[in-house]
Amino acid sequence: MLAGSQLTPHVEQRRQLNVHEHVSFGLLRDAAVPVPDFYVCHTDQEAGEKTAQLSSTDSVVKAQVLTGGRGKGVWKNGARGGVKLVFTPEEAEEAASKMIGHKLVTKQTGEKGQICNKVLVCERKFPRKEFYVAVMMERAFSGPVMIASSQGGVNIEEVAEVDPDAIHKEPIDIFEGLTDEKAGRIVDAIGLSGRREETIEILKKIYNLFVRTDASMIEINPLAEDTFGAKPGDPGKLFCLDAKMRFDDNAEFRQPAIFGERDWSQEDAREVEAAQHNLNYIALDGNIGCLVNGAGLAMATMDIIKLNGGDPANFLDVGGGATAEQVKEAFKIITDDPQVNAIMVNIFGGIMRCDVIAEGVIAAAQELQLKVPIVCRLQGTNVEDAKALIAASGLRIIAVDNLDEAARMAVKLSSIVSLAKSAHLQVKFELPTF
Repeated sequence: MLAGSQLTPHVEQRRQLNVHEHVSFGLLRDAAVPVPDFYVCHTDQEAGEKTAQLSSTDSVVKAQVLTGGRGKGVWKNGARGGVKLVFTPEEAEEAASKMIGHKLVTKQTGEKGQICNKVLVCERKFPRKEFYVAVMMERAFSGPVMIASSQGGVNIEEVAEVDPDAIHKEPIDIFEGLTDEKAGRIVDAIGLSGRREETIEILKKIYNLFVRTDASMIEINPLAEDTFGAKPGDPGKLFCLDAKMRFDDNAEFRQPAIFGERDWSQEDAREVEAAQHNLNYIALDGNIGCLVNGAGLAMATMDIIKLNGGDPANFLDVGGGATAEQVKEAFKIITDDPQVNAIMVNIFGGIMRCDVIAEGVIAAAQELQLKVPIVCRLQGTNVEDAKALIAASGLRIIAVDNLDEAARMAVKLSSIVSLAKSAHLQVKFELPTF
C-alpha cells in the first residue's frame, strides 16, 4: 500500500518468544494472580541464601531451562531431575550446584541437552486438587480461547486423548473480553463452583494479562487448591504452581521489558546469529541447506526436497528485501552445520531482485571458499542479469530453471557428498562452467 511516496514496511512472520518460568511468575504476580513466594538465583550459594528467606524452607528448586519434562530429565553430570524438593537451605544449595552450569537432557532437547544458567527457588505448596487453565490464540475460534480442565498437573495432551470431555473450551470475543458469564461456565465445568468468585477473578486477571502483554499463550499447569488456610478449618487459596508463557514477536516494540528477558543461551546458536541479521532460520535434521525468499516458498522447497528423497537441513527465509550481505550471512549460517552436503537456493524475484541474490551467492562462495555444491534456481525480476553474473563468476554453481529438477539435482549431489564423507574421499565435482 502506498503512503504518499513511500511504501509501508514489509513485516515478516517470526517465531514466538518463550520465557523462563521465573519471568512468567513475575508477570503473574504483577497482575495480582497468586503464585508462591519465589526467587531466581544464578549461583548455588545464592540459592541457599534465598531459600532461607522464604516463609518456609520446605521449598522447591527448579532448573530454568526452556524445555518440557524437566522433572524427568537427566543431567549430563549424572544427576537426575530438574525439579527438586528440599527442606533446608543447605539442600537447596546442593541441588542448585548440580544444575547451574550443567546441561539437562529431556525428551524435547535430545542428547545435546540444554544448559541451565539459573534456578528458581520457591515455597512448596501442598495441593489438595490440581486444575489446568490456559488462554491462547486459536485459529479454529478466530481469536483467543480459554481452555480448562479438572485434571491438572499432568500432560494435558494425554488428558485430551484419553478423556476429551475433561477439556472445556470457551472462545472469547476480543471486544467484550472474558465476561463473568463465560468465566462462570469455566468454573462450573472444572468443579470450582464452591469458590466461584475467587476463581472468576483469577481467570479474568489471567486473560487481561494475556491481552496486555501481547501473549500468544499463557498456560497454568497446575492451578492448585492449597491444603492449608490462614486459620484451622479455612479452605486453602488457589495458587499458580507452574506457568508457561509465549509472546508474539511482532509485538516486541510494544513489550521491551518482556523481550529484554529473552535468554539467547537457550536457543540454537545459528538461530541467534540469523536473528541478528534479520533472517528467519530454523535448524532441522537433514543435509540439504535451503536458502529461499518467502515462508510459503520455503515450505514448498522443503516439501519438494522430501518428495525427491532428500532431507532439508534448515528453514531459512531471507525475506522480501534481503541485501547481498544478508545472503552472504545466510550462507555462513547454513554451512556452519557440518551435516550440510549441498545447498539449494530457490528465489522468486518479486520485491527481491535475482541479481542481488546472485551477488550474495557469489560473494559467499568466494569468501567462504565453499566446498559443498550449490544448486541455484532463480526466477523473476532481473533473472537474466543474475544468470550473467553467475556465468561471469567462473564458479561452479549449477543454475537450474525448473524447481523439480533443481531439487533432484540437490538430492543427488548431497548423496554423492554423503557417500564420499563416509568413505573419507575427496570429491571434485565436475559442474558446468559458464
